[in-house]
Amino acid sequence: MDVILLERVEKLGAIGDVVKVKDGFARNFLLPNKKALRANEANRKVFEANRARIESDNANRRGEAEKEAGSFKDASVTLIRQASNTGQLYGSVAVRDLIEALVADGHKVTKSQVVLDKPIKSIGLYTVRVALHPEVTVTVKVNVARSPEEAEMQASGVDVMSSMFERDEAGFVEDYDPNAEPGATAEVQADTAEEAPAQG
Repeated sequence: MDVILLERVEKLGAIGDVVKVKDGFARNFLLPNKKALRANEANRKVFEANRARIESDNANRRGEAEKEAGSFKDASVTLIRQASNTGQLYGSVAVRDLIEALVADGHKVTKSQVVLDKPIKSIGLYTVRVALHPEVTVTVKVNVARSPEEAEMQASGVDVMSSMFERDEAGFVEDYDPNAEPGATAEVQADTAEEAPAQG
């Protein structure tokens, strides 16, 4: 289906572009959200007659979004979640969690504005895009950790998982007995040591 875009749509085009899209995308997303019109003669005339107003409305919305973008400068959120020893979260961080954290920090964000490329399923630092307007996008740093202390370490640049494994390896010392027989366990060696004086 050919449609006339009423606003810039990512990976499609700018205002006034006539683009061919799949029928379902047009019917279920573009047309109901007033992002496009069907490309027929009547709609082309309506669009051209209202083009100046549509572009000025878009410019006003973009200006407001740019002001809002100023409040996102160096924005970051910290999410404390339960995770396994390997850093895998029990569950995942969803868009809803990010919105709650951003709103708690005083930002105005809706679900459709947060662009999460893939679910966050392990602890670490992530960058998430927030599209305040089709032409204005800001990034937010997301710090996912198991505790506030761990979050502070991650924020200061420490890789928590690798430092944890280094600590484990440093604390592990293998006991070595030069008199041990190959394959014998410590318990078997202790038993034979107790029996040895009885034979003498």
